[in-house]
Amino acid sequence: MEKRLIVAIALSLLVLLTWSLLAPKPQLPATKGVIAQPLAPVSVVPQEPPNIKLAQELPAASLFQYQQDKFTVNFIEPQGAIQEIIFKTHQDYKFLLNSGFLLVDNTLSFKKESSSSGGVTFVHNDLNKKIKKQFIFSNSSYDIWLEIEVQNTSNQPLKVNFPLILGGLDFSSHNPQARYQDVTVVTKDKTLHLNARKTQEFPGLKFLSLRDRYFCAIIEPAAENNTAFINKVTPQLTEVGLTPAEQLLMPGHKIAQQFHIYLGPQELQTINKIKPEWSVIINYGTFDFIAQLILQLLGFVYSLVHSWGWAIVILSFLVYLLLYPLTLKQMRSMKEMQLLQPHIEELRKLYKDNPQRLNKEIMQLYREHKVNPLGGCLPLILQMPIFIALWQALQRSVILKGANFLWIKDLSEPDRLFTLGGSFPIKEINILPILTAILMFLQQKISTVATSGASAEQQKIMVIMMPIIFGFAFYNMPSGWVLYFFVYSLLMLIYQFRISRKNG
Repeated sequence: MEKRLIVAIALSLLVLLTWSLLAPKPQLPATKGVIAQPLAPVSVVPQEPPNIKLAQELPAASLFQYQQDKFTVNFIEPQGAIQEIIFKTHQDYKFLLNSGFLLVDNTLSFKKESSSSGGVTFVHNDLNKKIKKQFIFSNSSYDIWLEIEVQNTSNQPLKVNFPLILGGLDFSSHNPQARYQDVTVVTKDKTLHLNARKTQEFPGLKFLSLRDRYFCAIIEPAAENNTAFINKVTPQLTEVGLTPAEQLLMPGHKIAQQFHIYLGPQELQTINKIKPEWSVIINYGTFDFIAQLILQLLGFVYSLVHSWGWAIVILSFLVYLLLYPLTLKQMRSMKEMQLLQPHIEELRKLYKDNPQRLNKEIMQLYREHKVNPLGGCLPLILQMPIFIALWQALQRSVILKGANFLWIKDLSEPDRLFTLGGSFPIKEINILPILTAILMFLQQKISTVATSGASAEQQKIMVIMMPIIFGFAFYNMPSGWVLYFFVYSLLMLIYQFRISRKNG
Protein backbone atom coordinates (compact mmCIF):
# COMPACT_ATOMS: atom_id res chain seq x y z
CA MET A 1 0.00 0.00 0.00
CA GLU A 2 1.33 3.41 -0.90
CA LYS A 3 2.64 5.43 2.02
CA ARG A 4 0.26 8.27 1.31
CA LEU A 5 -2.68 5.89 1.69
CA ILE A 6 -1.33 4.56 4.99
CA VAL A 7 -0.72 8.07 6.34
CA ALA A 8 -4.14 9.27 5.18
CA ILE A 9 -5.95 6.36 6.83
CA ALA A 10 -4.00 6.91 10.04
CA LEU A 11 -4.88 10.60 10.07
CA SER A 12 -8.53 9.84 9.31
CA LEU A 13 -8.74 7.36 12.19
CA LEU A 14 -7.00 9.85 14.47
CA VAL A 15 -9.49 12.57 13.53
CA LEU A 16 -12.45 10.23 14.16
CA LEU A 17 -11.15 9.09 17.54
CA THR A 18 -10.16 12.62 18.62
CA TRP A 19 -13.49 14.11 17.58
CA SER A 20 -15.49 11.43 19.42
CA LEU A 21 -13.44 11.96 22.59
CA LEU A 22 -12.99 15.74 22.52
CA ALA A 23 -16.25 16.97 21.00
CA PRO A 24 -17.23 20.37 22.48
CA LYS A 25 -19.37 20.24 25.59
CA PRO A 26 -21.22 23.56 25.92
CA GLN A 27 -22.94 24.11 29.26
CA LEU A 28 -26.06 26.24 29.14
CA PRO A 29 -28.73 26.90 31.78
CA ALA A 30 -31.22 24.06 32.32
CA THR A 31 -34.80 24.47 31.11
CA LYS A 32 -37.65 23.90 33.53
CA GLY A 33 -40.92 22.05 32.89
CA VAL A 34 -44.42 23.13 33.94
CA ILE A 35 -46.39 20.63 36.05
CA ALA A 36 -50.07 20.02 36.71
CA GLN A 37 -51.51 22.43 39.29
CA PRO A 38 -54.94 23.81 40.21
CA LEU A 39 -56.01 26.64 37.90
CA ALA A 40 -56.83 29.15 40.65
CA PRO A 41 -53.26 29.42 41.98
CA VAL A 42 -50.52 30.39 39.53
CA SER A 43 -48.86 27.33 37.92
CA VAL A 44 -45.67 26.34 39.68
CA VAL A 45 -42.39 25.85 37.81
CA PRO A 46 -40.07 23.36 39.54
CA GLN A 47 -36.89 24.99 40.79
CA GLU A 48 -34.90 21.73 40.77
CA PRO A 49 -33.95 19.41 37.92
CA PRO A 50 -36.05 16.23 37.59
CA ASN A 51 -35.10 13.36 39.86
CA ILE A 52 -33.11 11.41 37.27
CA LYS A 53 -31.08 8.64 38.85
CA LEU A 54 -27.91 7.19 37.37
CA ALA A 55 -27.26 3.48 37.85
CA GLN A 56 -24.75 3.92 40.66
CA GLU A 57 -27.13 6.18 42.66
CA LEU A 58 -30.15 3.87 42.95
CA PRO A 59 -30.97 1.85 46.08
CA ALA A 60 -31.69 -1.76 45.20
CA ALA A 61 -35.01 -1.68 47.06
CA SER A 62 -36.48 0.84 44.58
CA LEU A 63 -35.99 -1.51 41.59
CA PHE A 64 -38.05 -4.43 40.39
CA GLN A 65 -37.59 -6.59 37.33
CA TYR A 66 -40.09 -7.25 34.58
CA GLN A 67 -39.29 -10.27 32.42
CA GLN A 68 -39.97 -10.61 28.68
CA ASP A 69 -38.75 -13.21 26.20
CA LYS A 70 -36.27 -10.83 24.55
CA PHE A 71 -35.29 -8.63 27.49
CA THR A 72 -35.54 -7.82 31.18
CA VAL A 73 -36.68 -4.34 32.24
CA ASN A 74 -35.53 -2.84 35.53
CA PHE A 75 -38.21 -0.40 36.72
CA ILE A 76 -37.81 2.30 39.39
CA GLU A 77 -41.10 1.92 41.26
CA PRO A 78 -41.37 5.36 42.98
CA GLN A 79 -40.80 7.06 39.63
CA GLY A 80 -42.80 4.68 37.45
CA ALA A 81 -39.75 4.84 35.19
CA ILE A 82 -37.30 2.49 33.46
CA GLN A 83 -33.71 2.45 34.66
CA GLU A 84 -32.27 -0.09 32.20
CA ILE A 85 -33.13 -2.85 29.73
CA ILE A 86 -31.08 -6.06 29.70
CA PHE A 87 -31.21 -7.76 26.29
CA LYS A 88 -31.04 -11.53 26.74
CA THR A 89 -30.44 -12.23 23.04
CA HIS A 90 -27.35 -9.98 22.97
CA GLN A 91 -25.17 -11.36 25.79
CA ASP A 92 -27.26 -9.64 28.49
CA TYR A 93 -26.29 -6.22 27.16
CA LYS A 94 -27.42 -3.39 29.48
CA PHE A 95 -29.01 -0.38 27.78
CA LEU A 96 -29.19 2.41 30.36
CA LEU A 97 -32.05 4.90 30.22
CA ASN A 98 -31.44 6.45 33.65
CA SER A 99 -35.04 7.15 34.71
CA GLY A 100 -36.53 6.72 31.27
CA PHE A 101 -40.19 7.85 30.79
CA LEU A 102 -40.05 9.89 33.99
CA LEU A 103 -42.74 12.59 34.44
CA VAL A 104 -41.12 15.90 35.39
CA ASP A 105 -42.53 16.53 38.86
CA ASN A 106 -40.50 15.65 41.93
CA THR A 107 -43.69 15.54 44.04
CA LEU A 108 -44.97 12.43 42.24
CA SER A 109 -44.60 9.05 43.92
CA PHE A 110 -45.82 5.97 42.07
CA LYS A 111 -46.73 2.50 43.29
CA LYS A 112 -46.94 -0.60 41.16
CA GLU A 113 -50.62 -1.44 40.72
CA SER A 114 -50.28 -4.54 38.52
CA SER A 115 -47.79 -6.57 36.53
CA SER A 116 -48.60 -9.25 33.97
CA SER A 117 -47.30 -10.73 30.74
CA GLY A 118 -48.98 -7.85 28.91
CA GLY A 119 -47.39 -5.01 30.83
CA VAL A 120 -46.93 -3.01 34.04
CA THR A 121 -49.15 -0.31 35.58
CA PHE A 122 -48.12 2.38 38.09
CA VAL A 123 -50.44 4.73 39.99
CA HIS A 124 -49.91 8.04 41.80
CA ASN A 125 -52.58 9.62 44.06
CA ASP A 126 -52.65 12.99 45.82
CA LEU A 127 -55.28 15.56 46.85
CA ASN A 128 -55.65 17.01 43.34
CA LYS A 129 -55.07 14.23 40.86
CA LYS A 130 -54.64 10.58 40.08
CA ILE A 131 -52.06 9.55 37.49
CA LYS A 132 -51.88 6.11 35.94
CA LYS A 133 -48.89 5.03 33.81
CA GLN A 134 -49.34 1.82 31.85
CA PHE A 135 -46.55 0.15 29.86
CA ILE A 136 -47.97 -2.31 27.32
CA PHE A 137 -45.38 -4.76 25.95
CA SER A 138 -45.38 -6.91 22.83
CA ASN A 139 -44.16 -10.49 23.15
CA SER A 140 -43.05 -10.67 19.51
CA SER A 141 -41.15 -7.39 18.97
CA TYR A 142 -39.41 -4.50 20.67
CA ASP A 143 -42.26 -1.98 20.44
CA ILE A 144 -44.10 -0.74 23.54
CA TRP A 145 -47.12 1.46 24.13
CA LEU A 146 -47.13 3.89 27.06
CA GLU A 147 -50.44 5.37 28.20
CA ILE A 148 -50.51 8.16 30.78
CA GLU A 149 -53.94 8.92 32.23
CA VAL A 150 -54.49 11.99 34.44
CA GLN A 151 -57.73 12.39 36.43
CA ASN A 152 -58.70 15.60 38.23
CA THR A 153 -59.84 14.58 41.72
CA SER A 154 -60.04 18.17 43.03
CA ASN A 155 -62.88 20.68 42.82
CA GLN A 156 -60.89 23.08 40.62
CA PRO A 157 -59.71 22.94 37.01
CA LEU A 158 -56.14 21.75 36.47
CA LYS A 159 -53.59 22.83 33.91
CA VAL A 160 -51.93 19.62 32.76
CA ASN A 161 -48.52 19.88 31.15
CA PHE A 162 -46.21 17.06 32.24
CA PRO A 163 -42.87 17.00 30.39
CA LEU A 164 -41.83 13.38 29.80
CA ILE A 165 -38.17 12.35 30.00
CA LEU A 166 -37.22 9.77 27.36
CA GLY A 167 -33.93 9.14 29.16
CA GLY A 168 -30.88 10.59 30.84
CA LEU A 169 -27.54 10.48 29.05
CA ASP A 170 -24.57 9.85 31.31
CA PHE A 171 -21.43 11.53 29.94
CA SER A 172 -19.26 10.81 32.99
CA SER A 173 -15.89 9.15 32.56
CA HIS A 174 -16.98 5.84 34.14
CA ASN A 175 -19.61 5.23 31.43
CA PRO A 176 -18.00 3.24 28.56
CA GLN A 177 -20.88 4.22 26.24
CA ALA A 178 -20.49 7.99 26.77
CA ARG A 179 -18.71 8.68 23.47
CA TYR A 180 -21.36 6.83 21.45
CA GLN A 181 -24.44 8.57 22.87
CA ASP A 182 -26.43 10.89 20.65
CA VAL A 183 -29.96 12.07 19.97
CA THR A 184 -32.18 12.20 16.87
CA VAL A 185 -35.02 14.71 16.68
CA VAL A 186 -37.52 14.45 13.82
CA THR A 187 -39.94 17.35 13.40
CA LYS A 188 -42.45 18.13 10.68
CA ASP A 189 -39.75 19.96 8.74
CA LYS A 190 -36.41 18.26 9.39
CA THR A 191 -34.35 15.43 10.86
CA LEU A 192 -31.53 16.36 13.24
CA HIS A 193 -28.75 14.14 14.58
CA LEU A 194 -27.36 15.86 17.69
CA ASN A 195 -24.62 15.19 20.23
CA ALA A 196 -26.87 16.12 23.19
CA ARG A 197 -24.34 18.42 24.84
CA LYS A 198 -26.31 21.62 24.34
CA THR A 199 -29.64 22.77 25.77
CA GLN A 200 -32.15 23.12 22.92
CA GLU A 201 -35.88 22.93 22.11
CA PHE A 202 -37.60 21.70 18.92
CA PRO A 203 -41.31 22.46 18.34
CA GLY A 204 -43.47 20.36 16.03
CA LEU A 205 -42.04 17.04 17.18
CA LYS A 206 -42.90 13.85 15.27
CA PHE A 207 -40.61 11.47 17.14
CA LEU A 208 -37.49 11.50 19.27
CA SER A 209 -34.72 8.99 19.97
CA LEU A 210 -31.55 8.46 21.94
CA ARG A 211 -28.99 5.71 21.50
CA ASP A 212 -25.73 4.29 22.72
CA ARG A 213 -23.34 2.17 20.69
CA TYR A 214 -25.74 -0.66 19.80
CA PHE A 215 -29.24 0.04 21.15
CA CYS A 216 -31.75 2.86 20.98
CA ALA A 217 -34.97 4.21 22.48
CA ILE A 218 -37.55 5.89 20.23
CA ILE A 219 -40.73 7.66 21.34
CA GLU A 220 -43.53 9.02 19.16
CA PRO A 221 -46.51 10.80 20.75
CA ALA A 222 -49.96 10.01 19.33
CA ALA A 223 -51.03 13.66 19.75
CA GLU A 224 -49.54 16.64 17.92
CA ASN A 225 -48.13 19.93 19.26
CA ASN A 226 -45.30 18.38 21.26
CA THR A 227 -41.94 20.07 21.77
CA ALA A 228 -38.73 18.04 22.10
CA PHE A 229 -36.02 19.25 24.43
CA ILE A 230 -32.41 18.49 25.26
CA ASN A 231 -31.49 19.81 28.69
CA LYS A 232 -27.96 19.93 30.08
CA VAL A 233 -28.61 19.32 33.78
CA THR A 234 -24.98 18.92 34.94
CA PRO A 235 -21.64 18.54 33.12
CA GLN A 236 -22.15 14.76 33.33
CA LEU A 237 -25.93 14.44 32.80
CA THR A 238 -28.25 15.46 29.96
CA GLU A 239 -32.00 14.82 29.97
CA VAL A 240 -33.83 14.23 26.69
CA GLY A 241 -37.60 14.35 26.43
CA LEU A 242 -40.72 16.05 25.17
CA THR A 243 -43.34 18.48 26.46
CA PRO A 244 -46.97 17.98 25.34
CA ALA A 245 -49.28 20.92 24.70
CA GLU A 246 -50.95 22.24 27.85
CA GLN A 247 -54.50 21.00 28.47
CA LEU A 248 -57.24 22.17 30.81
CA LEU A 249 -58.75 19.37 32.89
CA MET A 250 -62.08 20.05 34.61
CA PRO A 251 -63.00 18.52 38.02
CA GLY A 252 -63.89 14.83 37.78
CA HIS A 253 -62.62 14.56 34.20
CA LYS A 254 -59.65 12.61 32.89
CA ILE A 255 -57.37 12.78 29.86
CA ALA A 256 -55.05 10.17 28.36
CA GLN A 257 -51.85 10.55 26.34
CA GLN A 258 -50.42 7.71 24.27
CA PHE A 259 -46.85 7.16 23.14
CA HIS A 260 -45.48 4.54 20.75
CA ILE A 261 -42.03 3.36 21.90
CA TYR A 262 -39.20 1.24 20.51
CA LEU A 263 -36.59 -0.22 22.87
CA GLY A 264 -34.20 -2.45 20.98
CA PRO A 265 -31.14 -2.91 18.80
CA GLN A 266 -30.15 -0.52 16.03
CA GLU A 267 -31.06 -2.99 13.31
CA LEU A 268 -32.57 -1.57 10.14
CA GLN A 269 -34.72 -4.62 9.37
CA THR A 270 -36.04 -4.87 12.94
CA ILE A 271 -37.04 -1.21 13.08
CA ASN A 272 -38.54 -1.29 9.59
CA LYS A 273 -40.89 -4.09 10.61
CA ILE A 274 -42.34 -1.88 13.34
CA LYS A 275 -42.27 1.54 11.64
CA PRO A 276 -40.03 2.26 8.61
CA GLU A 277 -40.06 6.00 9.31
CA TRP A 278 -38.09 5.40 12.50
CA SER A 279 -35.12 3.96 10.59
CA VAL A 280 -33.68 7.48 10.12
CA ILE A 281 -32.31 7.29 13.64
CA ILE A 282 -29.65 4.83 12.42
CA ASN A 283 -26.88 7.16 11.36
CA TYR A 284 -23.17 6.49 10.85
CA GLY A 285 -21.89 10.02 10.49
CA THR A 286 -20.48 11.88 7.50
CA PHE A 287 -20.51 8.92 5.12
CA ASP A 288 -23.78 7.42 6.36
CA PHE A 289 -25.02 6.50 2.87
CA ILE A 290 -21.88 4.49 2.09
CA ALA A 291 -21.93 2.86 5.54
CA GLN A 292 -25.55 1.78 5.05
CA LEU A 293 -24.71 0.20 1.67
CA ILE A 294 -21.72 -1.63 3.15
CA LEU A 295 -23.82 -3.06 6.00
CA GLN A 296 -26.50 -4.21 3.58
CA LEU A 297 -23.83 -5.90 1.47
CA LEU A 298 -22.34 -7.48 4.60
CA GLY A 299 -25.78 -8.72 5.62
CA PHE A 300 -26.33 -10.23 2.17
CA VAL A 301 -23.00 -12.06 2.30
CA TYR A 302 -23.83 -13.32 5.79
CA SER A 303 -27.11 -14.76 4.48
CA LEU A 304 -25.00 -16.90 2.14
CA VAL A 305 -22.19 -18.03 4.47
CA HIS A 306 -23.88 -17.79 7.92
CA SER A 307 -20.71 -16.48 9.57
CA TRP A 308 -20.03 -12.82 10.29
CA GLY A 309 -16.29 -13.48 10.31
CA TRP A 310 -16.28 -15.04 6.84
CA ALA A 311 -18.72 -12.35 5.70
CA ILE A 312 -16.13 -9.70 6.67
CA VAL A 313 -13.37 -11.63 4.87
CA ILE A 314 -15.48 -11.83 1.70
CA LEU A 315 -16.43 -8.16 2.06
CA SER A 316 -12.71 -7.33 2.07
CA PHE A 317 -12.31 -9.18 -1.24
CA LEU A 318 -15.32 -7.39 -2.73
CA VAL A 319 -14.14 -3.94 -1.66
CA TYR A 320 -10.65 -4.77 -2.97
CA LEU A 321 -12.12 -5.73 -6.36
CA LEU A 322 -14.28 -2.60 -6.39
CA LEU A 323 -11.27 -0.37 -5.71
CA TYR A 324 -8.88 -2.34 -7.92
CA PRO A 325 -8.92 0.20 -10.80
CA LEU A 326 -8.06 2.98 -8.35
CA THR A 327 -5.42 0.80 -6.69
CA LEU A 328 -3.87 0.04 -10.09
CA LYS A 329 -3.71 3.75 -10.90
CA GLN A 330 -2.07 4.43 -7.54
CA MET A 331 0.51 1.69 -8.05
CA ARG A 332 1.41 2.94 -11.50
CA SER A 333 1.79 6.48 -10.21
CA MET A 334 3.94 5.21 -7.36
CA LYS A 335 6.10 3.16 -9.74
CA GLU A 336 6.65 6.15 -12.01
CA MET A 337 7.73 8.22 -9.06
CA GLN A 338 10.08 5.45 -7.91
CA LEU A 339 11.79 5.35 -11.33
CA LEU A 340 12.44 9.10 -11.15
CA GLN A 341 13.69 8.99 -7.58
CA PRO A 342 17.41 8.51 -8.47
CA HIS A 343 17.24 11.52 -10.80
CA ILE A 344 15.55 13.59 -8.12
CA GLU A 345 18.29 12.64 -5.65
CA GLU A 346 20.93 13.83 -8.11
CA LEU A 347 19.11 17.13 -8.55
CA ARG A 348 18.91 17.56 -4.78
CA LYS A 349 22.67 17.12 -4.49
CA LEU A 350 23.31 19.46 -7.41
CA TYR A 351 21.00 22.26 -6.24
CA LYS A 352 21.07 21.74 -2.50
CA ASP A 353 21.84 25.43 -1.95
CA ASN A 354 19.23 26.69 -4.43
CA PRO A 355 15.71 25.48 -3.44
CA GLN A 356 13.96 27.51 -6.14
CA ARG A 357 16.09 26.09 -8.91
CA LEU A 358 15.69 22.60 -7.43
CA ASN A 359 11.88 22.82 -7.56
CA LYS A 360 12.03 24.13 -11.12
CA GLU A 361 14.27 21.29 -12.27
CA ILE A 362 12.14 18.65 -10.56
CA MET A 363 9.01 19.97 -12.27
CA GLN A 364 10.84 19.96 -15.59
CA LEU A 365 11.81 16.33 -14.96
CA TYR A 366 8.15 15.45 -14.35
CA ARG A 367 7.13 17.12 -17.61
CA GLU A 368 9.82 15.37 -19.65
CA HIS A 369 8.75 11.93 -18.38
CA LYS A 370 5.02 12.80 -18.42
CA VAL A 371 4.65 12.01 -14.75
CA ASN A 372 1.98 13.65 -12.61
CA PRO A 373 3.26 13.91 -9.01
CA LEU A 374 -0.36 14.14 -7.84
CA GLY A 375 -1.48 11.15 -9.90
CA GLY A 376 -2.16 9.03 -6.82
CA CYS A 377 -4.16 11.67 -4.98
CA LEU A 378 -7.51 11.27 -6.76
CA PRO A 379 -7.65 7.49 -6.22
CA LEU A 380 -6.72 8.08 -2.60
CA ILE A 381 -9.46 10.68 -2.13
CA LEU A 382 -12.04 8.34 -3.65
CA GLN A 383 -10.97 5.43 -1.41
CA MET A 384 -11.00 7.28 1.91
CA PRO A 385 -14.81 7.65 2.27
CA ILE A 386 -15.17 3.87 1.95
CA PHE A 387 -12.56 3.17 4.64
CA ILE A 388 -14.05 5.76 7.01
CA ALA A 389 -17.64 4.64 6.36
CA LEU A 390 -16.69 1.03 7.03
CA TRP A 391 -15.01 1.97 10.29
CA GLN A 392 -18.05 3.98 11.39
CA ALA A 393 -20.44 1.17 10.46
CA LEU A 394 -18.57 -1.76 12.03
CA GLN A 395 -17.86 -0.04 15.34
CA ARG A 396 -21.60 0.56 15.87
CA SER A 397 -23.00 -2.59 14.27
CA VAL A 398 -24.94 -4.68 16.77
CA ILE A 399 -24.86 -7.62 14.34
CA LEU A 400 -21.25 -8.27 15.38
CA LYS A 401 -22.07 -8.27 19.09
CA GLY A 402 -21.27 -11.76 20.35
CA ALA A 403 -20.36 -13.09 16.89
CA ASN A 404 -17.36 -15.45 17.03
CA PHE A 405 -14.82 -16.37 14.36
CA LEU A 406 -11.84 -18.75 14.69
CA TRP A 407 -10.25 -17.78 18.03
CA ILE A 408 -12.22 -14.51 18.23
CA LYS A 409 -15.05 -14.75 20.75
CA ASP A 410 -16.69 -11.42 19.93
CA LEU A 411 -16.12 -9.48 16.69
CA SER A 412 -17.31 -6.28 18.37
CA GLU A 413 -14.41 -6.47 20.85
CA PRO A 414 -10.60 -6.89 20.54
CA ASP A 415 -9.71 -10.47 19.54
CA ARG A 416 -7.93 -11.34 22.84
CA LEU A 417 -5.98 -14.45 21.88
CA PHE A 418 -5.07 -14.84 25.56
CA THR A 419 -4.71 -12.75 28.70
CA LEU A 420 -1.68 -12.17 30.88
CA GLY A 421 -1.64 -12.38 34.65
CA GLY A 422 0.65 -10.69 37.11
CA SER A 423 1.84 -7.10 36.79
CA PHE A 424 2.32 -6.91 33.01
CA PRO A 425 1.46 -3.46 31.59
CA ILE A 426 -0.43 -5.19 28.74
CA LYS A 427 -3.19 -7.42 30.13
CA GLU A 428 -4.19 -9.14 26.89
CA ILE A 429 -2.58 -10.25 23.65
CA ASN A 430 -4.55 -9.18 20.58
CA ILE A 431 -2.99 -10.97 17.63
CA LEU A 432 -4.84 -9.30 14.73
CA PRO A 433 -3.37 -5.80 15.31
CA ILE A 434 0.11 -7.34 15.57
CA LEU A 435 -0.32 -9.26 12.32
CA THR A 436 -1.66 -6.14 10.60
CA ALA A 437 1.35 -4.12 11.75
CA ILE A 438 3.67 -6.81 10.35
CA LEU A 439 1.87 -6.67 7.00
CA MET A 440 2.27 -2.89 6.88
CA PHE A 441 5.97 -3.23 7.62
CA LEU A 442 6.36 -5.66 4.70
CA GLN A 443 4.33 -3.41 2.41
CA GLN A 444 6.59 -0.47 3.08
CA LYS A 445 9.75 -2.54 2.71
CA ILE A 446 8.61 -3.69 -0.74
CA SER A 447 7.63 -0.19 -1.88
CA THR A 448 10.72 1.58 -0.50
CA VAL A 449 13.08 3.02 -3.09
CA ALA A 450 16.83 3.10 -2.48
CA THR A 451 17.81 6.69 -1.62
CA SER A 452 20.54 8.47 0.26
CA GLY A 453 20.92 11.32 2.69
CA ALA A 454 17.97 12.80 4.59
CA SER A 455 15.40 10.97 2.44
CA ALA A 456 16.89 7.61 3.35
CA GLU A 457 16.68 8.42 7.06
CA GLN A 458 13.06 9.53 6.70
CA GLN A 459 12.20 6.30 4.91
CA LYS A 460 13.79 4.20 7.64
CA ILE A 461 11.79 6.03 10.28
CA MET A 462 8.55 5.65 8.31
CA VAL A 463 9.11 1.93 7.71
CA ILE A 464 9.39 1.34 11.46
CA MET A 465 7.12 3.98 12.96
CA MET A 466 4.00 3.65 10.80
CA PRO A 467 3.39 -0.05 11.60
CA ILE A 468 3.94 0.70 15.29
CA ILE A 469 1.47 3.60 15.19
CA PHE A 470 -1.12 1.47 13.43
CA GLY A 471 -0.53 -1.42 15.81
CA PHE A 472 -1.27 0.81 18.81
CA ALA A 473 -4.24 2.49 17.08
CA PHE A 474 -5.81 -0.88 16.21
CA TYR A 475 -4.93 -2.69 19.43
CA ASN A 476 -8.19 -2.06 21.28
CA MET A 477 -10.44 -1.62 18.25
CA PRO A 478 -13.26 -4.06 17.41
CA SER A 479 -11.74 -7.19 15.92
CA GLY A 480 -14.30 -7.14 13.08
CA TRP A 481 -12.80 -3.90 11.74
CA VAL A 482 -9.22 -5.07 12.27
CA LEU A 483 -10.05 -8.36 10.52
CA TYR A 484 -11.32 -6.43 7.51
CA PHE A 485 -8.21 -4.24 7.42
CA PHE A 486 -5.90 -7.25 7.86
CA VAL A 487 -7.45 -9.12 4.91
CA TYR A 488 -7.43 -5.99 2.75
CA SER A 489 -3.77 -5.30 3.65
CA LEU A 490 -2.87 -8.92 2.84
CA LEU A 491 -4.44 -8.59 -0.62
CA MET A 492 -2.54 -5.36 -1.19
CA LEU A 493 0.73 -6.99 -0.09
CA ILE A 494 0.20 -9.92 -2.49
CA TYR A 495 -0.47 -7.49 -5.32
CA GLN A 496 2.59 -5.38 -4.49
CA PHE A 497 4.76 -8.51 -4.31
CA ARG A 498 3.59 -9.61 -7.76
CA ILE A 499 4.26 -6.16 -9.21
CA SER A 500 7.73 -5.99 -7.68
CA ARG A 501 8.65 -9.47 -9.02
CA LYS A 502 7.30 -8.62 -12.45
CA ASN A 503 9.35 -5.43 -12.60
CA GLY A 504 12.33 -7.03 -10.94
